[in-house]
Amino acid sequence: MSLTAGVVAVQGDVSEHAAAIERAAAAHGHEVTVRKIRESGIVPECDLLAMPGGESTTISRLIHGDGIAPEIQAHVAAGKPLLATCAGLIVASSNAGDDRVDELDVIDVSVERNAFGRQKDSFEAPLAVAGLDEPYPAVFIRAPAIDGVGEADVLATWDDRPVAVRDGPVIGTSFHPELTPDSRIHGLAFFENDASTVPALEDAQ
Repeated sequence: MSLTAGVVAVQGDVSEHAAAIERAAAAHGHEVTVRKIRESGIVPECDLLAMPGGESTTISRLIHGDGIAPEIQAHVAAGKPLLATCAGLIVASSNAGDDRVDELDVIDVSVERNAFGRQKDSFEAPLAVAGLDEPYPAVFIRAPAIDGVGEADVLATWDDRPVAVRDGPVIGTSFHPELTPDSRIHGLAFFENDASTVPALEDAQ
C-alpha cells in the first residue's frame, strides 16, 4: 500500500524524520512518499504527518502564518495520524504554558518547556513504552515534560513524568525518536496507533 507522508519542515530534524518514516513503512510492508511541508495545500494530500522539534514559538508563528496550522487540525479531526516530537509536542498541546505559542490543541495535555534541562543536559534513556516489547533508546534534548494530562493516554514516563502520550490519532513525545536508528516510535505512531490495540502505560504494566 502506497502512502503519502508529510513532515512539517519549518524547523527541526526534517530529513531525519523522513528517513525514520521510510524505515518504519518498510518494516510494516508499506511504500511511502515523504513530502516536506513549508506551505499550505500539502497537508490535505498526506495520509500521515510528523511535526519535528525546534523552537516552539517559532514553529507556532510559522505554521499559523503560512496557513498550515488549520490543515494540521483538520488532518487530526479526520482521524489521520500525527507524530509531534519535542517542540512539536508543545505546539500540538492544549496548554503550552507560554502565551507566545498558539497551540493546535490536538493533544489534551499541558507541558513544561525545558523541564529536563538545557542543551548541555541532553541525555539518552531506555524507556518502557506501552505497545513496544523492548525499551526504547530515547534521546532528550532541551526536552519538555508533560505536567498535566486530560483525555490523553500516557505511553511512557521518565523520572515519574509523562514523556509520551497518545490522544486519538496523535502521539506526542518529549524526546527525539528521529535521532536513533530505531524507528519503532514512528511505527507505533503511523502503523500501529490504534487505541484498541495499543494500551496505555498503566494497562501495559
